[in-house]
Amino acid sequence: MATVTPYLCAKDTAAALVFYATAFGAVETTRWTNPQDGTIGHAEFTVEGARVMIADEWPAGGVYAPDPGRTAVSLVLTVDDVDGFFERAVRAGATVDRPVTDSPHGRGGWLYDPFGHRWHITSPETLTKDELRRAVGDEYVID
Repeated sequence: MATVTPYLCAKDTAAALVFYATAFGAVETTRWTNPQDGTIGHAEFTVEGARVMIADEWPAGGVYAPDPGRTAVSLVLTVDDVDGFFERAVRAGATVDRPVTDSPHGRGGWLYDPFGHRWHITSPETLTKDELRRAVGDEYVID
């Protein structure tokens, strides 16, 4: 089975790692620091078993952090305690994009971390296509 590991970019990866530890309970597993300027060229952490990579901006390689509130990618993080996880993240400095609610596909909410990344915190519920079709009614056609 293939996996996809997100590789984030931040303007201040050291601060981002502190935020993720506080807000998400992240555990840092790897850090490569440039001895000349102190930038972090690569770091890794896990959140509830999910692996994430992150680095400081690297303009020479065309790698930039997202502008706040403007990102083309959202990260979906499935956790057992959506409400507790979400509240902890907001207390640590995340901004609510969409509050936690119940929906046909489970409980979840959307937030931005202070480094411009958008996260969908969601429950591990799984519905069949037939169950989803019944739940959403005519709002969407589900193939």
